[in-house]
This record gives sequence, structure tokens and C-alpha cells, in this order.
Amino acid sequence: MSSFHRGMGIYLHIPFCVKKCGYCDFLSVAATAMTCQAYIEQLIKEIRAAAETYGNIPIATVFIGGGTPSVLLPQQMQALFLQLRDSFFILPDAEITVECNPGTLDAEKLQAYRQSGVNRLSIGLQSADEKELRLLGRVHTFEQFASNYKLARSLGFENINVDIISAIPGQKISTYEQTLRKVLALAPEHISAYSLILEEGTPFFDRYRQAELLREKGKPQSLLPSEDEERTMYARTKELLKAAGYHRYEISNYALDGYECRHNTSYWTRNDYLGLGLGAASLIKNVRFSNTRDLETYLSLDFACQGAGAAVDHDCKETLSKQAQMEEFLFLGLRMMRGVSAENFYRQFSQKMEDVYGEVLERQLKQGLILKTADGYCLSELGIDVSNMVMAEYLLG
Repeated sequence: MSSFHRGMGIYLHIPFCVKKCGYCDFLSVAATAMTCQAYIEQLIKEIRAAAETYGNIPIATVFIGGGTPSVLLPQQMQALFLQLRDSFFILPDAEITVECNPGTLDAEKLQAYRQSGVNRLSIGLQSADEKELRLLGRVHTFEQFASNYKLARSLGFENINVDIISAIPGQKISTYEQTLRKVLALAPEHISAYSLILEEGTPFFDRYRQAELLREKGKPQSLLPSEDEERTMYARTKELLKAAGYHRYEISNYALDGYECRHNTSYWTRNDYLGLGLGAASLIKNVRFSNTRDLETYLSLDFACQGAGAAVDHDCKETLSKQAQMEEFLFLGLRMMRGVSAENFYRQFSQKMEDVYGEVLERQLKQGLILKTADGYCLSELGIDVSNMVMAEYLLG
């Protein structure tokens, strides 16, 4: 049995970046060295306080995300892991991931990660094309990425993910395919391939929203790849990665056998996870809650007196109803290529999936959006293409 079925996941949020990219809507800011150190000290206090409530639960996965966690000094990352291991029982075979950006890594940091037990890196390349990297606002070149990647390999990292993005403004099919081929030449164990989404509140949304609206109406525009070009990029991703031995296990994620991201899989299968740090989200026994997103507020909290819940934004705390749990079971589980299990649905909710969703399932089967599996249902190729629409039909409200 995979270890994430035997324990909880922990996510630590590091909200600092060298520079915020134009397309990014994640919670991240630039910070001084003093602010960064104050944050690490506060996060250590939150870890210590959280252990009073959750310290007896085995930890199957740890994910340090951001922001850019690799901006931390080696001793800061080591301090976080020392406190994690002192406060929680991290399983011997736990998957432990750190997100990194090229240009922020060096041998000292990577050695500190290895000494702390990190066994998986997730490196944000996004594109191998220098023009596209500059347009995205990335602070690295492809050569820096390749150098960091090879350094990580030389220091013993055997499980590396690389993030790439398609449908970048001005991107051509040829440049995207070149990115795929350059990444495949390095043979990472895992590749996350996302299509760029214009998120409201980002500079990219303001800059390209009108072009997106024109494209949606089938009208000419010159800033974004056309829908046909985007579909071709999507198809080439599947073709080239499959030919190289990667299997697609989630809408945007591909892995060599045995290297699926256990931490993210636990999200999609609704296992418990605890989020610590600014804005971090948690799911514990069907209660969803998130920490405050205000850095000044977070830094002022007294975890010693107020305990593990001091950072929680109570406006974001929700005890999920049975209906909400069933909805999440479907629209999160269907992200995975294996789909959802009717047996697991019945085990969790004491109702047959067909009794709750029979009308939707029957309609989507006839439309060719989902397929019947040996133990439930999964998205078809057509369903994957319009997955947001498909999943929205499982919202019972």
C-alpha cells in the first residue's frame, strides 16, 4: 500500500520570490532578508504549535511550496526540517518535495536539502525559449535551468519534476515542441505540463484579456496562440511524452512508472493534509480551512499562547456537508486518468454513485464525455478537453 494511504500530508508555504511573474496568481511577495528570517521563525513556531494537535498522526508526504522556497538560505531550510522532524513522525518512506526555481539553486542549498531528507525536487522551467522566459517574467535562462538540473543529479536527486507551460503569448508550436524535446532529453521522472490560464488580478489578465475574448469569439487576434495551435500543443504533449515512456495519470501530469506525485495525488483523492504558513490550506476530517493571507497579521501571531489555530482565517473555515464531500469526490477524482471508484464512493457515503448521479452519468456516457471502467468512471479524451464543463455537472447544488 502506498504510504500516502497510511498518513497525512503536510504543506509548508514559502511566499517569497525574487520577482513575481506576470501570469502568477499564487500568494507570493518580494521580501527583505529580515522579513524572510522573521517568517521562518514564525513558521517554526506554527509547526511546533500544530504538533500539539496533530503530532501523533504519521506524515506520509511533505511539500514545501511557494512562492519560491529555493530562495531560502540553506540554514533556514534546514531549520524548518529540524522542527518538522522534531514535531511530527515523518514516515521513513515519506515523499518530501521542495519547489525550486532555476537561478536560485546552488550546491550548498541542494546538499542541505539532501541532508534534511528531501527526496524529490520540482523545478519550474516553464519554457526552454529565452524570449518566452523573458515575456513570462522568469529570472532565469534555459542554461541556468539545465545547469541546476545536472547539479541536482550529480548530488544524488533521483526524483525530479519539471514544470512547463503551453499557450504562452506569442508562442509557436515549434518553440513549444522544442521545450518538450529539451526537457525529455534530460529524462526527469515527472513532467507537469500546464496550459497558461489568464488569472484575474494578474498583469497578464490585464494585458491579454481582450485578445482572449476575441479568440473565444473566433475573431482574429495576434497576441495569443490560436485555439488550433493550442490544441496542437496539447496533442504534441501527449504524443511526445507517451513515446518517451511517460504515462499520464492526471490532466496535467505525466510520470515514469512509480514516480507519480504522491502529495498531489492525496489532494485529488481527498486524504487529510495540513497546511502551515501564510495562506496555506488544510483538509482535516472533512473540515476545510485556510490561514490568513496577510503577512503582517501572520508575523504578529502568538502561537505559544493561541495554539495551532492562531493563523486560521475563520471566514475560510468550512465543515463539508455530505453533499459537498460527494461533489469533491467526483470533480477532484475525475482529474485523474484512472477516474473514480464506485466502490469507494459507496464505502464513503453509503450510497451508490448511480443513485446520486445517475442522470448525469447516463447523459455524459451518451455524449462520450466519460467512460465506464471496471470499477467506476473516468473522463474520455473528449471529456478531458472540456473537463471544467464536465465536472461542473457534479455540483449537486
